[in-house]
Amino acid sequence: MIANTPKAPYYAVIFSTIVSDNLEGYEETSKRMEVLAKQQKGYLGIESARFEIGITVSYWESLEDIVQWKNDVEHTEARNKGRSMWYKKYQVRICKVERDYGFEN
Repeated sequence: MIANTPKAPYYAVIFSTIVSDNLEGYEETSKRMEVLAKQQKGYLGIESARFEIGITVSYWESLEDIVQWKNDVEHTEARNKGRSMWYKKYQVRICKVERDYGFEN
């Protein structure tokens, strides 16, 4: 599903991953993080695709909201498990969306 974001500007966090062979607890934690993110101040939406490379984009009202999400205790615990178990590699990119447009048929 494509997130229904507000009029720009807003922020996007792009989280790209390559998973390891040990994915014990990964799916449950991923679902929990999505539920928890939706409860955070400034959360606007999420889009995710997982194949050879996983890409999740979350949208936020402000940089401060992104920092608060990053520092959430449960999110920090999940990030630490990701580093120690689930990911071979990940990259986080934070962007300001200046303009967006789309099409729907």
